[in-house]
Amino acid sequence: MTTPAIRVRNLAKRFQLGAQTQGYTTFREAITSLAKAPLRRFRSLAGLGGGNAAAGTDEFWALRDVSFDIAPGDVVGIVGRNGAGKSTLLKILSQITPPTTGRVEIAGRVASLLEVGTGFHPELTGRENIHLNGAILGMTRREILAKFDQIVDFAEVERFLDTPVKRYSSGMYMRLAFAVAAHLDPEILIIDEVLAVGDASFQKKCLGRLGEVAAGGRTVIFVSHNMQAVTRLCNRGILMSRGTVVANGPVDEVVQHYMTDGQHSPAERSWEPAEAPGNSIARIVSARVIDSDRQTCQTADISRPIGIEIVYDVLTPGEVLCPSMHLFNSDGICAFASNGWRKSMHPRPCGRHRSTVWIPGNMLSEGTYSAGVAVCTLDPILVHFWSPDSVAFQVIESDEEETARGPYAGQFPGVVRPLLDWETIRTDDGDGTSG
Repeated sequence: MTTPAIRVRNLAKRFQLGAQTQGYTTFREAITSLAKAPLRRFRSLAGLGGGNAAAGTDEFWALRDVSFDIAPGDVVGIVGRNGAGKSTLLKILSQITPPTTGRVEIAGRVASLLEVGTGFHPELTGRENIHLNGAILGMTRREILAKFDQIVDFAEVERFLDTPVKRYSSGMYMRLAFAVAAHLDPEILIIDEVLAVGDASFQKKCLGRLGEVAAGGRTVIFVSHNMQAVTRLCNRGILMSRGTVVANGPVDEVVQHYMTDGQHSPAERSWEPAEAPGNSIARIVSARVIDSDRQTCQTADISRPIGIEIVYDVLTPGEVLCPSMHLFNSDGICAFASNGWRKSMHPRPCGRHRSTVWIPGNMLSEGTYSAGVAVCTLDPILVHFWSPDSVAFQVIESDEEETARGPYAGQFPGVVRPLLDWETIRTDDGDGTSG
C-alpha cells in the first residue's frame, strides 16, 4: 500500500475572538506581574474580578475534525465558500500555524505559495530573493543554481533581476514568487488563489506549469474559487463547509456537490402536487435553468444567454397572473429581480403554463447564482407562490468568446459584468479624432 504524501487526522483549529494581543514585556513589568500574581489569584477565587484576562472573549473553530489522505502525485482542488476553512487548512499544512488538536503527517518537502511574494524580502533584489526563498524552502545552493535560469525565464523579469522587489509591480512580484515555488522541485506544492493575479497569458502559463508539476508525479494542493481551473487541473477534490470536510473524491463529483450543496440548488427541480408551493389560483410544478437550445444546464458560459423556466398550473380561470424571478449571488445578495407584467396583462385560462425569462450573455460576472421564482397578481398585489433558491447555476468563462475581461485575468468585482461600449476621443486639438 502506498504511503500517503499527506495524512490529516482529526484536525481542529480554534481562534480566540476578542482577546487582546499583548505586546512586548519589559523585565521590570515581568517582575511586577510576578509579585502581583498571588493577589490576582486571590481576587479570582473570591470572585472580585481581575482574574481571567480573556474573560468576555469568544471562541471560533475555523476547523473541526478534518481528516483525509492525499496520495503521492494527486492534484487536489480544495473548494468551498469564503470562511469554509480552506486557507486555515493550508497554513497548517504549510506549517505556518499549528493546529489546536489533531495531527498532520507529511512525506516530502513542501513549497507553499499562499499569497503573492510569500517569503520575499522587499529590500532584496529579485536575484537575492530567489536564493533566499529557495533556502527557506529547503533547497541547497546547487539546486537553486541549477534551476535559476528556468525561474528567471518563466518569471520574465530578467531586466529587473538586480532591482529590489519593493519596486516590482504586483504582477512582477507574482510571477517571480510563482516561478520560484513551481521550479524548485518540492515533493508537495501548495497553491492558494495566486492565479487571481496576473494577465491572461501568464495565468495560462501557470496552469501549464502546474500541469507539468503534476505530470512529474509531484503532489499539488490547489485552492481556488475558479471551478473551471479546478476541474481542468485537478483529479481529486475536497469540499469544505464551516470548517469540516463534506465531500472528498473525484473532482467532477466534488464540484457538482459544491454546486448543489446546502445553499445551492440543482439546475432543475420539480415538486409533488401535495408539497408544491401555491394556492387555489396557481401552483408551481417545476423550475429549471436552460441554455439557448432549451436544454437544462448547470454551467453557463458568460457570453451566452441563460434562461430561467417556470412551469405552473393555473387552477382558477380568469386571473391576470404575472411570473417573477429574483436572482441572488453566492453571498445572498439580490443581483436583480424581473417580472413579466408587460406580457401578462390578460386573464389566464386553467391549465399548465410555462414562463421563461432570458438573462442576456455578457451580463453576469463569473460565480454561482440561485433563482427564486414566483407567480403573483399585480392589481391588487397577491403572491400565489414564492419558491426561494429554486434552482442554481454557475457562470464560467471560456477562452473562445469575446467578453468584458480582455487581457485581465483577476477576479472582477460586482455581480454583473456587462460588455459595454466605450468611446475615447482626443480633445486637445479639437478635431474630435477618435483614439
